[in-house]
Amino acid sequence: MSSQAISRFPIPEYADLPADIQQRFKDVQEKAGFIPNIFLTLSRRPDEFRAFFAYHDTLMDKETPGLSMAEREMIVVTTSARNQCQYCVIAHGAILRIRARNPQIADQLAANYRKADISARQQAMLDFALKVSQQAETVNESDYEKLNTLGFDDEDIWDIGAISAFFGLSNRIVNLSSMRTNDEFFLMGRVPREK
Repeated sequence: MSSQAISRFPIPEYADLPADIQQRFKDVQEKAGFIPNIFLTLSRRPDEFRAFFAYHDTLMDKETPGLSMAEREMIVVTTSARNQCQYCVIAHGAILRIRARNPQIADQLAANYRKADISARQQAMLDFALKVSQQAETVNESDYEKLNTLGFDDEDIWDIGAISAFFGLSNRIVNLSSMRTNDEFFLMGRVPREK
């Protein structure tokens, strides 16, 4: 367990947090067994905390016919790796390993998604997500047409782009705050759970 600070910014005391954020902490603690450091770090600004997690949850906590929850996490891991966001690669890599039931996929995507064990459709999805992340001004109709031919509809394409854009924001906040990754994330989804 690391004794280093989780952020260069102060973390508020739990008792000083608004009741709804305290409840969110309790819910996350109950589900995950720990509080991810991003919750602790962002809680210093309650209105921004609420806005951040409202948009996060809207994008990430759904599965649509064209975009699974695991594929949503693939976008996060791949774009976060390009943005050099250690926290998001490790934390969302853990979630991806669990959702994909694949202990290797997150490492493959973070190192080089083009060599990962993914489908051509998923590679095209990640090509587009990285284009939005790195060169959104160059997105054009041919990008949409390529994705449409692979079965992504315009709502899926919106989600791919919105996830990429949202995590561009997240990656930058994490890096500016020097946020440390929770130790718990490193092993999640790598070994089968004991029954």
